[in-house]
Amino acid sequence: MATPASIELRFRLPDGNDIGPNNYTEAANVATLKEHVIEQWPKDKENGPKTIKDVKLIYAGHVLENHRTLAESRLPVGDRLAGVVTIHVVLRPPGARINNGDQSIDVEWREGCSCSIL
Repeated sequence: MATPASIELRFRLPDGNDIGPNNYTEAANVATLKEHVIEQWPKDKENGPKTIKDVKLIYAGHVLENHRTLAESRLPVGDRLAGVVTIHVVLRPPGARINNGDQSIDVEWREGCSCSIL
């Protein structure tokens, strides 16, 4: 039986530091990667992520979806790879909540640009 292909990933944090590189199988899903980023987040940094909803992973300009595996996310796995792949980590801004009377609602991230050009 063939062993599953693996990929060596490094996570680039917003401040330019890296987590990794670590090896993952092609069957690992993106939610698992986010959990590893949260676990390995530098303890001396403020405003670290608390849940996987606080983290977005970006590869080649595409946001990776939680339910997809690395192979489904079109990452170069196995023989197609020569070296370490860098995935960029983007965090939900602290305080991305709306207080609506008695409730506190998380603001959902939107795909695409929300910039205003004047």
